[in-house]
Amino acid sequence: MRPDWRTRIALLADLVVNLLLPWLVYDHTVAGWGERGALLWSALPPTLWSLWELSRHRRLDAMSALVLAGIALSLLAMLGDGDSRWLLVRESLVTGAVGQVFVLSLLWRQPLVSHLALATAARQSPQQRDALQARLELPAVQRVMRGMTLLWGGGLLAECTGRIWLAFHWPVARAVAIGPWISYGIMALLAAATWLWRHRLLQRPLQAA
Repeated sequence: MRPDWRTRIALLADLVVNLLLPWLVYDHTVAGWGERGALLWSALPPTLWSLWELSRHRRLDAMSALVLAGIALSLLAMLGDGDSRWLLVRESLVTGAVGQVFVLSLLWRQPLVSHLALATAARQSPQQRDALQARLELPAVQRVMRGMTLLWGGGLLAECTGRIWLAFHWPVARAVAIGPWISYGIMALLAAATWLWRHRLLQRPLQAA
């Protein structure tokens, strides 16, 4: 099997487990367990998927971390006011917190996107990290990194705010079925905008001033 097909199958499995199965589980358990119980059961497929990915790769990827951390935060929120709808936005609570970190990092000399890029380059080779570090000193690159940081911070905060509003204004079944697709759509738009921004930056000569 070619690598591109393995990638497509892995993506399809991720979408099924994180989008389709939670809705199916909720739909089949809400009559017997109520909204809170059904929402807890709907968190089971992505949780088991995350644990399986952790045992297989010996590391926790970003999606798995969001799912597990989101479940923990939503359970804490439920202890505060007892509203089970916080379980609908478990991952969004985490993305909102991450979005705040992105925005606040604009106060740093190098925003969060720069640090993430340096960490990625360092995993490849020390030479690539040093080359990227020198490139980050250019004013044009600094402006791009700050723009990308603001883009991701604003996008993640918008996703969190929108999902919370929908969770408390939509019927629970509709929010379970449609809410995750909204999150995936926003993430896809952010990723596409980042790729386009990076592509345009690499296509033009950079000036030191």
